[in-house]
Parts: sequence; structure tokens; C-alpha cells
Amino acid sequence: MPFGEVVCGAPGSGKSTYCYGKYQLFTALNRPIAVVNLDPANDNIPYPCAIDISDLITLQDVMKEHGLGPNGGMLYCMEYLEANFDWLEERLSQLGPDAYVMIDLPGQVELSTNHDSMKERHAEAGQIGLPCIFATHTTSQTASKYISVLLLSLRAMLHLELPHINVLSKIDLLSNYGELGALQSRLLHGSPRTSHTFENSLNAALPPKYAALNMAMISLVEDYSLVGFETLAVEDKNSMMHLMRMVDRANGYVFVPPNMFGLFSSAAGPVQGPGSDVRDVQERWVDYKEVYDAHERKEWRKEGEIMRDQAAREQATAKAGSKIRERKVKQ
Repeated sequence: MPFGEVVCGAPGSGKSTYCYGKYQLFTALNRPIAVVNLDPANDNIPYPCAIDISDLITLQDVMKEHGLGPNGGMLYCMEYLEANFDWLEERLSQLGPDAYVMIDLPGQVELSTNHDSMKERHAEAGQIGLPCIFATHTTSQTASKYISVLLLSLRAMLHLELPHINVLSKIDLLSNYGELGALQSRLLHGSPRTSHTFENSLNAALPPKYAALNMAMISLVEDYSLVGFETLAVEDKNSMMHLMRMVDRANGYVFVPPNMFGLFSSAAGPVQGPGSDVRDVQERWVDYKEVYDAHERKEWRKEGEIMRDQAAREQATAKAGSKIRERKVKQ
């Protein structure tokens, strides 16, 4: 298990959807992938699951047996997994050396920002090359919520101490949120006017007595200078390819000799796409979203026609070969 990623984030941020999208992308690229579900409360898994924690423990069983609530039960499950980590290690070892491993974590972000058991397990994962993908839903409708997203991402980065990529998921919904959507797109990779912009937004939304606290939170994010975001629209191939290349650089896949993995060239390609530049995000998902969507649908139809023609040719070739073999048998 030399390469992979750990996917964490708040409930509804699109973690499982992203895992399913990555599974579909890798399958289309003929790149081996195995998705691991470590959420004991996830009973509606969209992707084919190579390893499922429910085979070891489930949240419902813990809540019923020990009389715990959802949060306490989740912590019990994670500590139980820590005590029985050999169960997971044994199954990971059976995936084979070429499998790209995606670990889908529970939505309780405290497990990634505060709890020591996940930090220790992540540290072990980091030793074998698994970066952390922190998925954040992009539809934060107020500046205060956006600041909380920044602080949450920063906390996870400092706590887990892994290579970290923050992702604004569901970026295709950005145009639905008006002025704040444009604000977020301008601030994806930082801006000289970040402090001023957020100070005005927060002070307008909160009473004056919170002004000092607002500036303290903004300064905390800026002083560390760690938080920046990539973008993700799971249904957009260019967006998925861009993020794939970013992750492949974070986990070291691009530094593997080409003869070891057949898809080295796909990972080593240029980092470009709708997440590579703030102006691209504004143009693709806000200003000209309908134009880009129409163009991509047209390209999909062309690609589908090419694939159908190729499949028809392969089928015709196979039938011709079969007839030739039949004639040879009769002779």
C-alpha cells in the first residue's frame, strides 16, 4: 500500500461522493484503487467498499449495548478500532502493493482536530505516504461561517501533522451564493486584501464588542499562512483530474520511476484545471458556468461516440477472428 489518501471533513461536505468519484475516475484510467470505509455509522455507502469497519463494529450496536449517544458511540468505535488496529492492518496488506488506498473517515471533525487515536493512526498512515484531504462544503453563506471553516482546516492541519490539501467541494454551486461566492473564489489562495475584506464582513454581521475577537481569528489564520483551498466539482472531469494530480504530488506518486506504475504520466502532467488559478474558478463556476457546462456536454457526447465506435470495431474484429478460427477448424 504505497500510495493513497485520507479523506476527512464535516458531515455533508461530500467525502463519500468524492471517494466514489475518485473510484470511477481511477477505474476509467485502469488504475487500481481500494476504498476503505472507517465510518461505523455509514450504512449507505455509494462506492464498492474494499474494507468496511462495520465488519468489525457498528455505531448502532455500540449505542444499543453501552447506552451511548451518537458522539460518544463514535469515539468508542474509533478507540475500539485503535485497540484492534491489527484487524485493519491485516486487510490492508491483502489489497496488494499496487492498490491506491482511499480512507473515508467519519464526519465528526473532532476525530481529526482533537482526538489522539486518529492522530496516531494518521501518523502511521503518513509513514507509508497517505496525505490528508480535508473536504469543506463551499456553500458557507456568511463570512463568519467561512472564518470557522478556515480555523477548522487550520486546526486539522496542525493536529494531524500530515501533508494536507484543503478542498472546497461542490464548487459548482458557487454561483448560487451571490457576493460571498465571488468573495470565496477571490480568497482561495489568499489575497492582500484578505484582512480588510473579512474584517468588514464580520464587523457588519456581529456586534461591535466582537471586533477584537474577529481580528484575532483573522490574524491567526494569516500568521500561520497554511490555509489555502483547491476546488472540486466531482462531476467535472477536469476538476477531478486537477485534484488527482495535486494529491499525487502530495503523496509522492509523481516521484516513482515510470516503469513501476503505468499511469505515471497521468500523475506527472501539468497541474492545470479549474482549481489552478482563482481567475479560472471565477470564470468557470461563476461568470460563464452555463457556457462551460454546454461545452463539456458536447465534449462528453463526442467522447461517448468515439468509445462506442471503438467498441463496435473491437466487436467486429472479434467476430471476424472467430469466423476465421471456425473455418480453420472445419478444414
